[in-house]
Amino acid sequence: MSTLNEVREKLAAKQDELKKVFDEAEVTTDSGEKSYDFNRVKSLGDNVRGSIAVAEKVNQLDAELNELGEKADKLEAAERAAKALAEREKVRGRPPMPGGRGNHPSEAARMKSLGEMLAEEKAYAEWIKRGTPGGIDFSYDVLPSDILAKGMQIETLLTKALMSTGSGYAPESMRLPGFVDATTRPLQLIDIIPMSQTSQAAIKYMEETTRTHGAAETAEGGTYAEATFAFTERSSDVRKITDSLPVTDEQLDDVPMMSGYVNGRLTFGVRQRLDTQVYVGNGTAPNLRGIVNVAGIQTHARGADPVPDAFYKAMTKVRTGARAVPTHHVMHPEDWQGVRLMRTTDGVYIWGSPSESGPDRMWGLSVVQAEARAAGAGLVGSFQPAFISAFERSGVDIQVGYTGTQFVEGKRTVRADMRAALVLFRPPAFVDVTGL
Repeated sequence: MSTLNEVREKLAAKQDELKKVFDEAEVTTDSGEKSYDFNRVKSLGDNVRGSIAVAEKVNQLDAELNELGEKADKLEAAERAAKALAEREKVRGRPPMPGGRGNHPSEAARMKSLGEMLAEEKAYAEWIKRGTPGGIDFSYDVLPSDILAKGMQIETLLTKALMSTGSGYAPESMRLPGFVDATTRPLQLIDIIPMSQTSQAAIKYMEETTRTHGAAETAEGGTYAEATFAFTERSSDVRKITDSLPVTDEQLDDVPMMSGYVNGRLTFGVRQRLDTQVYVGNGTAPNLRGIVNVAGIQTHARGADPVPDAFYKAMTKVRTGARAVPTHHVMHPEDWQGVRLMRTTDGVYIWGSPSESGPDRMWGLSVVQAEARAAGAGLVGSFQPAFISAFERSGVDIQVGYTGTQFVEGKRTVRADMRAALVLFRPPAFVDVTGL
């Protein structure tokens, strides 16, 4: 079985091999844009020559990168799960919000009319065929009140008056259960950010801000070299995210599903706002400071490079500038669309055939498509607990109460809130990629 470090080492080696192929194939067009001519590739050996053969080999290497990346993701998820199990309490189910009063009784089974019962009698049908000689008797085990009720609906035997929906009883229009959700941005980034709990109003931690190793060769009797280490206290305040909705008593009482609907919608809205804040929050109270606005993260301008090259160079900065292993790319769906549709000079799709869905991966790392930030900029980072973590002071909490004159107006306000903080323990482990 491979360990996480072994998988990462293999992943890095494959990334370097594929990068070498793209470097050889890279050409600059007359307009100054960069493209790829796979006929120029020689690093794959004499047996792999020509654009089609090289493109097939590139797809093979990319598939191997994706497989290794998926293994790394699963191993990282397992490690995060183990840490979360040790550090966080399980979220306990909250009591249901008051308001619902049970389900409406089901509609009673339909009672057949006297005419319907007679029509189904075989003896009655035979009596009609014989010309109705004499008389015929029938008996049914029903309540007289039921027969009278059906008689009020004018469903009697041998009725000749034509009834239609226009002049008679119009059919009832039934509404399908449930509803069609309105479109909204899903949660996209917080799923890859490690989460922990805190009981404090601020997250304080120590950062080693000076690390100078003075180790050096020393002659016999000479003075020892001297190292210098220093620490600085850092702090990130816990911020509150809120939402609320006024609801009438009748809405909560008459529609049993409404309490759960309101509860779920407010919970999602608060978490959606957290998803935005951890990415682009400006840090001005009461906002969180999102990743791209944290002082100390690295930046990389794309310039004239193809987008994949820019992200690979950002990965290198994560490795060399932060001594961390990059785990994810983050980019807007429109920017990822440009990458997915990249083609060679002779029209071969680099990221796989249009007949295949293709993995959301680049250089073996998962691509998280996030819309909280406008297209044209992305992020490469090491989303590991050692370098980033979100802290919950309290999870999403739902409360119901009265405000102002709501009590005499028959209204209630449902509110939701959560308190959280975001900490980048090592800001250089994240690179802001611009100019996409």
